Amino acid sequence: MPESGSSAAARQAKQKRKSHSLSIRRTNSTEQDRSGLQRDMLEGQDSKLPLALRSNLLDLFGQIEREFENLYLENLELRREIDTLNDRLAAEGQTFEGADLAKGALKTKASHSTSQLSQKLKTTYKASTSKIVSSFKATTTRAVCQLVKEYAGHRDGIWDLGVTRTQPVVLGTASADHTAMLWSIETGKCLLKYLGHQGSVNSIKFHPTEQMALTASGDQTAHIWRYMVQLPTPQPVADISQTPCEDDVDFSDKDDADGEVEGPIDCPSIRVATTTLRSHQGVVIAADWLVGGKQAVTASWDRAANLYDVETSELVHSLTGHDQELTHCCTHPNQRLVVTSSRDTTFRLWDFRDPSIHSVNVFQGHTDTVTSAVFTVGDNVVSGSDDRTVKVWDLKNMRSPIATIRTDSAVNRISVSVNQKIIALPHDNRQVRLFDMSGVRLARLPRSNRQGHRRMVCCSAWCEDNTTCNLFTCGFDRQAIGWNINIPALLQEK
Repeated sequence: MPESGSSAAARQAKQKRKSHSLSIRRTNSTEQDRSGLQRDMLEGQDSKLPLALRSNLLDLFGQIEREFENLYLENLELRREIDTLNDRLAAEGQTFEGADLAKGALKTKASHSTSQLSQKLKTTYKASTSKIVSSFKATTTRAVCQLVKEYAGHRDGIWDLGVTRTQPVVLGTASADHTAMLWSIETGKCLLKYLGHQGSVNSIKFHPTEQMALTASGDQTAHIWRYMVQLPTPQPVADISQTPCEDDVDFSDKDDADGEVEGPIDCPSIRVATTTLRSHQGVVIAADWLVGGKQAVTASWDRAANLYDVETSELVHSLTGHDQELTHCCTHPNQRLVVTSSRDTTFRLWDFRDPSIHSVNVFQGHTDTVTSAVFTVGDNVVSGSDDRTVKVWDLKNMRSPIATIRTDSAVNRISVSVNQKIIALPHDNRQVRLFDMSGVRLARLPRSNRQGHRRMVCCSAWCEDNTTCNLFTCGFDRQAIGWNINIPALLQEK
């Protein structure tokens, strides 16, 4: 009997083990069937991958699928717990009094989940509202800022541009292709090309009373040359009312300007300068006329700015003091003042109102290269920098700026409108923004795949008296653009 009982117990245990093993084998058999079916499907598909590799990938995807299934089930369980906790919180009036530690922890968890849901709703609402506001602002910007004309013909990037101060009023551009060009503002036709430089033409400025241009170049010289142009018959301006909105931004890396640009046809040229200004030992990055036009100032990478007599081309003063290369120079429209900017993060003010005294004031406030500093008609200087800021300074109080504009991209050669003092900011990120002197943003010029700059914007220049285009910009997409800014409407929206 004991043996039979022991034999029966052993037989029962063996059956249990057999049943358990059969259960496992059934599961494995199901998975093997599924795997075999999937392998058969793989063999029937056309692929260049080896079958073993495809089978391994299939197994890995199966594991990922099971992980997602587990996460999904956990998510459902958590949802049920949250619903239960929310019901409990509602029954208890959402209070923690009288609750034990475990219940408090659960309610805290539920409260946290509820706050997350609330935050998500707020974020969604805010995003929807922002889209509505952006759409409204885009429509407004489209009506206030319009692209009128594109000036294409240079074979390399355009560093600088300016508008003549005498009749006829034309647009001038300075390019890395070693040329400077004069354009008809209304038709976009090239009127004249200057070919006298042996290096990149880095800036162009026009004489205040005569038909003369001053260009600075990488060939370590500045040239003064006379021009005579005849304006063509104006053509009707194309309808530009259906321009894309300001938020239609091009996120593509495709650059339409990479191809060769055809040069202007039947464009007269000048090859010899009237006057050549020499003495720099490095690239001449900028030049400008002093008030009256009898003297000119140049800024160079040799860390000096030179003052020349235009008639004799003699060096009058060498302005030194910057610790690194100069990036820009500008003269006051009504006074004998010069401001020079540098990579040493400063810009300096030079006073030539008293011939015997050439005082200098150093402006410190930027943390990176000062790309430009320009005068306003009054007693202000506006500086832009690679530190992504623009600062407005009072000449009577130079210790700190009176306004600071913070942007999302480096700022290049800025300009300030004479009458309304609107600052035009050209950016490395292809955008152009307009601000007032107090730092309030007024507009962003429209830009998309179909219009606007496709590369870094290098310079801006105002011409408020021109009815066709009152703002011009240029960049390394080899083109200059003429814009019509409805200034009264722009200021009314402020």
